[in-house]
Amino acid sequence: MPEQQNSKKPNVLFIVVDDLRTQLGCYGVPWIQSPNIDKLATESLLFERAYCQQAICAPSRCSALSGCRPDTTKIYDLKTPLRDAMPDVLSLPEHFKQNGYETVSIGKVYHAAKDDLQGWTKEPFQSTGDWKGRGYLTDEALEAIAQCDAEQEASGSSRRGLGPAFEAADVPDDAYHDGKDALAAIRELESLSQQEKPFFLALGFHKPHLPFNAPKRYWDLYNPADIPLASNRFAPEGVTPFSLTSYGELRGYFGIPKEGDIPDDLAKQLIHGYSACVSYMDAQVGKVLDRVKELGLWDNTAIVLWGDHGWKLGEHNSWSKHTNFEIDTQAPLLARFPTMQAAGQKTRNLVEFVDMYPSLCELCGLDVPPHCEGVSFAPLLDQPSLPWKQAAFSQYPRRGVMGHAMRTDRYRYIEWIDQDSGAVRACELYDHQQDAEENANIIEKSDASLIDTLSAQLRAGWRAAMPPKRDSLAG
Repeated sequence: MPEQQNSKKPNVLFIVVDDLRTQLGCYGVPWIQSPNIDKLATESLLFERAYCQQAICAPSRCSALSGCRPDTTKIYDLKTPLRDAMPDVLSLPEHFKQNGYETVSIGKVYHAAKDDLQGWTKEPFQSTGDWKGRGYLTDEALEAIAQCDAEQEASGSSRRGLGPAFEAADVPDDAYHDGKDALAAIRELESLSQQEKPFFLALGFHKPHLPFNAPKRYWDLYNPADIPLASNRFAPEGVTPFSLTSYGELRGYFGIPKEGDIPDDLAKQLIHGYSACVSYMDAQVGKVLDRVKELGLWDNTAIVLWGDHGWKLGEHNSWSKHTNFEIDTQAPLLARFPTMQAAGQKTRNLVEFVDMYPSLCELCGLDVPPHCEGVSFAPLLDQPSLPWKQAAFSQYPRRGVMGHAMRTDRYRYIEWIDQDSGAVRACELYDHQQDAEENANIIEKSDASLIDTLSAQLRAGWRAAMPPKRDSLAG
């Protein structure tokens, strides 16, 4: 693993981004404007195949920050705080806090700030401001919200309506949440740089989560005519009843059809808005990283940047996340350590977000708590092509079944298991060697021995898929 050269323990800058798919320049999407994350990639190891444990915000974050998989946390929804489910778990920030670190949370780190108050040395910071409505800044948005509220009331619903799915207000960066949080992080860095204690600063950016609201200048980075639609705007062949959703997360916004397909012109606007939000968030990342360097912290700071899960922009004729498909379970992961040997390189090795906890422990010289269910990827920061995990695991609950997904080097295999009887209700198999977009479930066309092998591997679980023991990697 990379060696420490400073007698002071390394600082940690832990950046999590909401709904960020691998749609970045450094991930091979040249039309996306993400210069700051792309620059960070030149000084990091970029994980091309990193996977969340569940493609929804709270379970993914609680899994990563507790070091446990969803079947251990029992957090499968947005309503269960970590400390309600696991009151005694030693969370990642709490572990660093107990080892002498100043631990600070800014923005959206957990799904809710109250999830793990004991993990931080001070009250988590959540940006506020002179907001009009619910995160919108234009009169048009307020009018839409009022109309949506009226429609909800007329239908007998007690829910308040959502505003438009996107907005391009001509405002400075700090008019929206992420700009405020970046400034708060910079202020915190300035204070932390004056202290003797090392720090663990967790910074959570909201965008590109819905609504796709970003300052107008980030929208102006893109020519609407050049924005591509998804190439596979159709459900996969042989898809199961459990595989996809009706993307209700998006349909709740004003102006989005309540049923049926999203028209192409609206789809382009949504992709434009998502891309603008990526660029807006990227600019905030750049401001924070620049300040780390200006304060002289760069040479003793470990940096991890990750998206909590992927997101569909019309792929499989669907939107949002909430599935076991590659497009939702795969997300960006960049790891940078000052003395790493593989800076600027990429790895195709399979890793999981539950691996971040033990990785940061190893990099910073802390013991890995025995409850952690991931494995440190620190050795990959020096040798990205080491033999590694045989599989990555994700899951998603759906109408009385739990979908258990396994991504191997070649295949994605999914079993939908009845939560009462334990019976397998449906299976999916996608061959990434032939079908990287997962457009055809080939379970009915595949050799029974292959399916038996994959099923046994899935049921053996993550323990059987771990990398070779560390001593066998020596030399």
